Amino acid sequence: MLTPVRSRVRKAALALSAVAALAFGATATTTGAAASPAPAKQGPTSVAYVEVNNNSMLNVGKYTLANGGGNVFDVAVIFAANINYDTGTKAAHLYFNENVQRVLDNAATEIRPLQQKGIKVVLSVLGNHQGAGFANFPSQQAASAFAEQLSDTVAKYGLDGVDFDDEYAEYGNNGTGQPNDSSFVYLVTALRANMPGKIISLYNIGPAASRLSYGGVDVSSKFDYAWNPYYGTWQVPGIALPKSKLSPAAVEIGRTSQSTVADLARRTVSEGYGVYLTYNLDGADRSADVSAFTRELYGSDAVYTP
Repeated sequence: MLTPVRSRVRKAALALSAVAALAFGATATTTGAAASPAPAKQGPTSVAYVEVNNNSMLNVGKYTLANGGGNVFDVAVIFAANINYDTGTKAAHLYFNENVQRVLDNAATEIRPLQQKGIKVVLSVLGNHQGAGFANFPSQQAASAFAEQLSDTVAKYGLDGVDFDDEYAEYGNNGTGQPNDSSFVYLVTALRANMPGKIISLYNIGPAASRLSYGGVDVSSKFDYAWNPYYGTWQVPGIALPKSKLSPAAVEIGRTSQSTVADLARRTVSEGYGVYLTYNLDGADRSADVSAFTRELYGSDAVYTP
């Protein structure tokens, strides 16, 4: 039996004091830094989730390939913002705990350095035990309103996209509805319309992940990536995307054994998949763990530069 999902620091996030949701009418800050071309790297896209309650996003940029100097990681995921529920307005809203807010407010030093290296920075959004989730918006209007909050955040802070992680919603809390078939389709459709050039990725778990089609509309093709949510395992996401956009491999850095990390990377290459997912990159020198997959994906050890 597989054990989902992450050894996350969720309680800490819930205990943190609220830093209110964005004042979305405010003037947008810069929407991105000009990326310096990274040295060419052949092979799958590598993704790193970072628990910003404990670790710095800058860790993602500290790994390069010994052969050629390219970035090990192509996509860095800020983990995580939340979808919360306002019992007064009876509406979902985007919420940042103080650590996520700090990263966003300090984009010039926390996000731009990665983007300048050519690394995309994406914001993950996660349930928060309040009954609000991606799969239970009561109307198309409600889904579109949340999509606007997401796309406004991407624009305001100069991010490269949004990652959906449908866990911990606890559908039904606070009188909220149970998952319905239309909600996630409306949300993804609206978000893609709002930000056509940005990343939308799917952490392939929860009610939303199995509700990608409604009313003749299938939103599978609107995702840039989808990945397996079970660390240390191989599982092809059940979404109609080409292999180049899928990560059946998922590893937790420092906890998944290096032999398993290598085996999953080897299988990624041999079976023609285009993405390799890692979770929980911390501030330690993890070059041995990282090299376990870079040798298989790119034919090179990884170099850690503090």
